[in-house]
Amino acid sequence: MASVGVVRREDAARPHRKGSGALFFRTEGISVSLSAPTGDEPGRDIPRHTIGAAARHCGLSQDTLRWYERIGLLSHIGRDHTGRRRFSDRDLEWLTLITRLRTTGMSVADMIRYAQLVRAGESTVPERLAMFRATRAEALDRIAELQQTVATLDYKIALYEEHTASAARSPDNAAS
Repeated sequence: MASVGVVRREDAARPHRKGSGALFFRTEGISVSLSAPTGDEPGRDIPRHTIGAAARHCGLSQDTLRWYERIGLLSHIGRDHTGRRRFSDRDLEWLTLITRLRTTGMSVADMIRYAQLVRAGESTVPERLAMFRATRAEALDRIAELQQTVATLDYKIALYEEHTASAARSPDNAAS
């Protein structure tokens, strides 16, 4: 499965390529790959990121990450010797994915179902594919609706700009 890494717009840096040709973004000291993993890459499962770093990475609160763990969206989060959560690079990739799914409007219940399907293994790939196709179609519908909304706003902005320009040119209308 490809790993998808997306950073918050305000944190985004210019992408750069590493030796393998994989596309990377770097944010808040965390590199995020946009490539397909080549298997068990060394260090991907080492829990090294604090909950604060993980929260900043995905733009969620620490409380949300704790809640995601409680409801089963996150599983097997590592702990340090004091019991504090530590997130691996793989955990951050997963967080990025579920954050994107939430952005599409996918319900938390559907995200939990997706997490269960992933944990169930390869036999669930057809169901996961169907979920993603349906979610994609819904996202495209929302995009089309937003494009219509932007067109309406553009029309109204043009009307108001013309009205403002006319009022500025006409001394009679300036007082009203």
